[in-house]
Amino acid sequence: MSHVKLGRYNQLTVVKEVDFGVYLDGDEDGEILLPKRYVPEGCVEGDMLNVFIYLDNEERLVATTLEPYAQVGDFAYLEVAWVNQYGAFLNWGLMKDLFVPFREQKMKMQKGRRYVVYVELDEESYRIMATAKIEKHLSEDIPDYQCGEEVEVMVWCRTDLGYKVIVDNAYSGMIYHNEIFQPIEIGMKLSAYIKQVRPDGKIDLELQKAGAHKVGDFSGRLLQFIKDHDGYTSINDNTEAEIIYDIFGVSKKTFKKAVGELYRKRLIVLEDSGIRLA
Repeated sequence: MSHVKLGRYNQLTVVKEVDFGVYLDGDEDGEILLPKRYVPEGCVEGDMLNVFIYLDNEERLVATTLEPYAQVGDFAYLEVAWVNQYGAFLNWGLMKDLFVPFREQKMKMQKGRRYVVYVELDEESYRIMATAKIEKHLSEDIPDYQCGEEVEVMVWCRTDLGYKVIVDNAYSGMIYHNEIFQPIEIGMKLSAYIKQVRPDGKIDLELQKAGAHKVGDFSGRLLQFIKDHDGYTSINDNTEAEIIYDIFGVSKKTFKKAVGELYRKRLIVLEDSGIRLA
């Protein structure tokens, strides 16, 4: 015997068809209604459906085939739909909004603004809710990542050093300002690469794979770029880092090193207004 997983996807079997939908076998939790508007076309008794289980306005288990923006155990960036005297309610893609009690808010949440939250089950009330107190839900285990390994990150907050990110929906990480050559915003999901895992388990990341900006690799690409543009480019050491990144996908530091390497090999001539093929 097993319980359905509240706030998550479940594979459940259709046991009964009624005028207002179908009932699914929730095992120990009894039969769970999937309202008519969510029943897939051609659905019959015995079909197995992948449904999301949550509580309706009367706190009864109910199923939906709508996809929420997050499930229990996920971090997400969600918008406040409305606020009342008990807390804030976030739009998470379902008919019933996601509750954030005042005690779980870091600052008073405002309607129309978005916040990074963690979706959890409240142990006392057995309700799905969200909290803005992110830190207590990040893993304190030391992760087993290799240098250069690709991970998924969500940008969580900006600091003086850079941006704090949530790595693989579990760990705390940091991308330093001097490693960033593209626009970054809170709530963004990105691919990043492990730079190092510190002894305290904190993770330093970069947005470019270390191998992708080896100077040797890039100097060949830069030489080809100059050849392809009639042997001249106006991009040089004075060009802004953002422009260099937009065109080549490398940092200004990597660009300057590659220019130096090509110059030493006497493959290019440096002019005030740009770089010319030797």
